[in-house]
Amino acid sequence: MYNDNPTIKDLPKVVDEAKQGEVFGSEFAPVQPGTKQFYIESYGCQMNFSDSEIVASILGEAGYGPTRDMEAADLILVNTCSIREKAEETVRKRLRVFDKVKQRKPGTMIGVLGCMAERLKSKFLEEEKLVDIVVGPDAYRDLPSLVAGAEEGEKGVNVFLSREETYADISPVRLQSNGVTAFISIMRGCDNMCSFCVVPFTRGRERSRSAFSIVAEATDLFDKGFREVTLLGQNVDSYKWENPESGEVVNFAQLLTMTAAVDPDLRIRFSTSHPKDITDDVLYAMRDHENVCKYIHLPVQSGNTRVLELMNRTYTREWYIEKVNRIYEIMPDCAISSDIITGFCTETEEEHQETLSMVEFARYSMSYMFFYSERPGTPAARKFEDDIPLAVKKRRLTEVIELQTNISRELNAAEVGKTFRVLIEGDSKKSDQDWKGRTTQNRMVIFPKVGQHQPGDYALVTITDSTSATLFGYEVQPGSTRTNG
Repeated sequence: MYNDNPTIKDLPKVVDEAKQGEVFGSEFAPVQPGTKQFYIESYGCQMNFSDSEIVASILGEAGYGPTRDMEAADLILVNTCSIREKAEETVRKRLRVFDKVKQRKPGTMIGVLGCMAERLKSKFLEEEKLVDIVVGPDAYRDLPSLVAGAEEGEKGVNVFLSREETYADISPVRLQSNGVTAFISIMRGCDNMCSFCVVPFTRGRERSRSAFSIVAEATDLFDKGFREVTLLGQNVDSYKWENPESGEVVNFAQLLTMTAAVDPDLRIRFSTSHPKDITDDVLYAMRDHENVCKYIHLPVQSGNTRVLELMNRTYTREWYIEKVNRIYEIMPDCAISSDIITGFCTETEEEHQETLSMVEFARYSMSYMFFYSERPGTPAARKFEDDIPLAVKKRRLTEVIELQTNISRELNAAEVGKTFRVLIEGDSKKSDQDWKGRTTQNRMVIFPKVGQHQPGDYALVTITDSTSATLFGYEVQPGSTRTNG
């Protein structure tokens, strides 16, 4: 759908187009009677949820309709993650649940998709004996033929890693959509060989989608009522696409500018950034376009240079500090979040203290925090001994979490009295009398319903109270108070 190949000068014509372990179901219109149905669960990062939307589109073309009822499904799929051990354990438990469904309803097919599928390959078919289909992240187009084979009793596996596949021509089916926010995958794979990470081995090398297919998808989403898109990639800042016809090259800063031009009311977010690749040009593009959100996820992993070298992060503590300073220099109102690993191989107590001091220095708005979990097949698993006792890992993690929670609470408290432009996402989880929405800095805001708003509207909200995770306030009349974003 999004495979046109215009040149940069044609842009005006084009514009005229995770929590680790959390289960996402789907909300869909009823399928036609007699239509085969599939049920899918996704685990891990946002890329997995985005991939599930691509899978839904491919299966739709093959005559399968989606369902939220596992018992009614002819095909049960789980889109897996290998980044953390907990995610793999959860998937194995879910497979046993699916197997019981299959025992109650013979003929039901079970498939494993994604990173865990690629990493374990035929192990699922030969040893687990719980699945019929195993499909890696680059082989989703092969799903219909693998499903057809499974219907005939054949076990199917395709974990081929491609250097070209981007699924740019597939219009994703928006799963679990609130009709306001959506993901757009702009690139696949990763060329960074962080020693603790399996992604380069499960998702392959980096390759970027056509810039114009991305702009077209963003425009299509805006026309359908969506008001925020998140540009996704393992390392979005290394996005680089060359137009095969004109030879023009589009980098990530230019892509931000192009997507921001779709409409001023379409917010643009992105994730994730590798510190080594986020350039001043990206920061200036964020600063100069109001609808590019002032929020950067900038994983540090460790605050110690020696540990960073063992992790093969390719930057030092001092370099990372300079990058954070540069972000705040160009955008003083920008929020930064992070990923942090405690208890990496040989990490000393003093090095752990440097991670704590980094959290204090950077003033992250929030962080995803984990203790080190050795992943089979990674460089760290081959080269280093996982020698930090589990109790020490967990204690260090607790210290990071407590510090981050306090900083988040302080940062949110500092927003009291300010007024923000909030994109309404829907009802608050605790009360249908309140709206929930986010600021440009990705802070959640809860405020009472007034007027005739609906999800997708913007509201000016003055903050009156806060917690470490949430802001609370009330709506004010547009123009009555200067806004902070």
